[in-house]
Amino acid sequence: MPRPLSLHPDRLFPSDPAQRSIARRLYALVADLPIVSPHGHTDPAWFAADAPFGNAAELLLHPDHYVFRMLYSQGVSLDALGIGNPAADPRESWRLFAQNYHLFRGTPSRMWLDWVFAEAFGIDVQFGAETSDLYYDRITESLATDAFRPRALFDRYRIEVIATTESPLDDLAHHAAIRAANDSGEWGGRVITAYRPDPVIDPDYEGFRDNLVRLSELTGEDAFDYAGYLAAHRRRRAFFADMGATSTDHGHPTAATADLSHAEAEALFARVTGDGVSAADAELFRAHMLTVMAGMSVDDGLVMQIHPGSFRNHNPWLFGRYGRDKGADIPTATDYVHALRPLLARYGNDAGLTIIVFTLDETSYARELAPLAGHYPALRLGPAWWFHDSPEGMRRFRAQTTETAGFYNTVGFNDDTRAFPSIPARHDVARRIDCGFLAQLVAEHRLGEEEAAELAVDLSYNLAKAAYKL
Repeated sequence: MPRPLSLHPDRLFPSDPAQRSIARRLYALVADLPIVSPHGHTDPAWFAADAPFGNAAELLLHPDHYVFRMLYSQGVSLDALGIGNPAADPRESWRLFAQNYHLFRGTPSRMWLDWVFAEAFGIDVQFGAETSDLYYDRITESLATDAFRPRALFDRYRIEVIATTESPLDDLAHHAAIRAANDSGEWGGRVITAYRPDPVIDPDYEGFRDNLVRLSELTGEDAFDYAGYLAAHRRRRAFFADMGATSTDHGHPTAATADLSHAEAEALFARVTGDGVSAADAELFRAHMLTVMAGMSVDDGLVMQIHPGSFRNHNPWLFGRYGRDKGADIPTATDYVHALRPLLARYGNDAGLTIIVFTLDETSYARELAPLAGHYPALRLGPAWWFHDSPEGMRRFRAQTTETAGFYNTVGFNDDTRAFPSIPARHDVARRIDCGFLAQLVAEHRLGEEEAAELAVDLSYNLAKAAYKL
């Protein structure tokens, strides 16, 4: 007999009765606030075409590397799951997922998925081997209805805005289609882009030189000449801004920055666009370009996000077989104090600039990031990210940063996901955790409940809108 599936109304709230009561009151103020999703990786094609999602596996399994990395760690074949294998039977892939759902006990993925199963699809028995077909059929049949098309879900989830993330080489055709739908009154959802220049900034990115050829074609600038290369970036940034972008995003291996003279930068650029670029030159060029990008943000007003500290594609076989973003990215120790100093020395005192820094190295929160953000006007702390956007990760983030940086040098929550239906689930978790954290401060008489109520709304909604200029 399948076990029942139900979401406890007090989930994630403090176990202490007094704190729990306060958390309930705070949560009631924010539970139904609109969702601001200022940084993520949902596919704009979903909202441009508004085509139905095909089946349960296509919606909930294939886009979510949190899910299939866990399955892969237990020896489950990605081919069998349908990852990069369109010939796989989606029902069989789903059954394989169901048979291994116990692997997710205690993980954030389990919380997010159970929310989707219960709240989005109304399923009241737990997912597992014996309920696999029930789930597959219920979800897939629902997806064939108008109520589960991408735009309908966007509206149902009270999403106010989503920012996707695109390469400078993207023509943003899907965003143009969304804008046309907005202009015609066909649909009112706000989906904007963000400028992610890694493919034309990182000399180690696959196809870097070919990417510069394409950048030249798109902009009419010579992207193999340093001055032309910078002009090409400015043109693409302006195009992205015209298409709604309010931010850039930079996913570098480290947080290193540098501030080279023009002559030094020209010489370095000649080396990294040549043959056989060294690891040292690649790192120095990435470091220099972060400072250059900050300068361009001073000029054009785009908020700058830095997501460093991931060893991308750690599994070379997996990368060769399946490509990027298949669950093989691993956090590394990351220095910020020394790494960010060249950029902050140049631009950190500019209160008109916003640089949002994230980390996968939690040891840096109290020691480095909170003190930096608690000093430099341009610097803000991004929320607990990726491996740490979990209940305990969110609690650790607040505990380690609030005393030094406060709440208002942080930027609320962003879900940073490819798994569209999990967006409201992730925001719900963040709101519950923040309300629990605030409830403890109130219970300890460190904060009045009226102030906590204001903070709950700020953390859930206002800070993200302000930080990302939304």
